[in-house]
Amino acid sequence: MIRLAIAEDHQSLIDGIKLLLNYEEGISIVGTANNGEELMKIVRLKRPNLVVTDIRMPKMDGITATKLIKKEFPEIKVLAFTMFDQLEAIEQMLDAGASGYILKNSSLNEVHDAIIKVSKGETYFDPNINANALESKSSSKTKGPLTRRQIEILELIGQGKTSREIADLLFIGVHTVDTHRKNMVRILGLKGKGELMRYALEKKYKFT
Repeated sequence: MIRLAIAEDHQSLIDGIKLLLNYEEGISIVGTANNGEELMKIVRLKRPNLVVTDIRMPKMDGITATKLIKKEFPEIKVLAFTMFDQLEAIEQMLDAGASGYILKNSSLNEVHDAIIKVSKGETYFDPNINANALESKSSSKTKGPLTRRQIEILELIGQGKTSREIADLLFIGVHTVDTHRKNMVRILGLKGKGELMRYALEKKYKFT
């Protein structure tokens, strides 16, 4: 059974999702919220196993709420539901621990598919995102500087930490760590995980 909590500051969107899912076998909506603080109260009280949250909300935004959820309840999956398709917003939600990202202009059927996939431990990204922001990021052919988060992860790799251990230390998802590993291999022009480990040991990166 998927125990679902929804956080969105536009009640009409919540009502639309509820209408779609109310009669769906295997899905129970345990609570809805119009801001991040209300969402955290629901999460702590009802313990959903999946949260669908907007990014921009009053009182507490979705990025902060996702970080808190993954810190307190790392087993809870988070699906971002937003109008923002900028790469920066996507990366912030992934770093916070989200497992999926879907845009508000998606059909309700797409929202349903995203909920099902994320609940099963899979990742889901809106096709429009894959076609623009993520594609432009991954298509870079030149070596570039690592982000602060990637340097932080690289330092931990050099200490012999596993993806699970890194995820626990940084309060992010294992999938997020693995995604950063793959991106670092590409950015640094390496051939795989083994080379990334050797690179981390040789460079002995420090987070500054």
